[in-house]
Amino acid sequence: MAVALTDHDRLDGLADAAAAAGRAGVELVPGCELSCEHPGTMHVLVYFVEAGDGPLQRELGRLQRARDERNRRMADKLSTELGLPVTLEEIEAEAGGPGVGRPHVAAVLVRKGVVGSVQEAFDRYLAKGQAGYVDKERLEPEDALRLARQSGGVPVLAHPLSLDLTPDDLDRAIGELAQLGLGGVEAVYGRYSPEDRDGLVALAASHGLVATGGSDHHGTYKPDLRVGVGRGDLDVPDAALEALRSRRP
Repeated sequence: MAVALTDHDRLDGLADAAAAAGRAGVELVPGCELSCEHPGTMHVLVYFVEAGDGPLQRELGRLQRARDERNRRMADKLSTELGLPVTLEEIEAEAGGPGVGRPHVAAVLVRKGVVGSVQEAFDRYLAKGQAGYVDKERLEPEDALRLARQSGGVPVLAHPLSLDLTPDDLDRAIGELAQLGLGGVEAVYGRYSPEDRDGLVALAASHGLVATGGSDHHGTYKPDLRVGVGRGDLDVPDAALEALRSRRP
């Protein structure tokens, strides 16, 4: 049994996760998740990358500084421009450590009674195009794949339907990413239907990529998704991890 930790733009939690996994007798697959430039939403998971020095690790430091600045600007926009009762200090306290992001802003807005749910906070204020949104730093896809490979990781396209492409365009995009070094496609995803999963498994195979899977668990911020089982029907085969491991540089 194995579990992966892939926080956005950082590797900070890997040491604690490895210790917890060891106590539970579970293998930890270390990694992170990168946001990439794309008209839709493109995230790249990087598996088997550890904290320390390396091309990707250095870039993550820059992305973290950019994220910190984005959080400051977002808090200022919400409080000053929109008059909402939220401060950066409250957002950071909600996060309880590094890795502050929009879900923590949403949680503060829920706690203050501004909105009734995290989803409503995104819909009204925090989603792209809404009044409280501040754009974030993203990598070009080819840079993300190159940095992942240079640092010993295997890059995988996360929740590929978030690219919001037609089937033909998705096929073409994945083919292009495969040429740039993509190792896999997250086909067995927590919120996808069995039909979507089957289609993505076939799509990955057609490009010689590993069909991986994940629950995309985000704690209370995505309450419908649980670690390892998603909505209860997630079953990622052990063979996916072994196939992914064989793609390491």
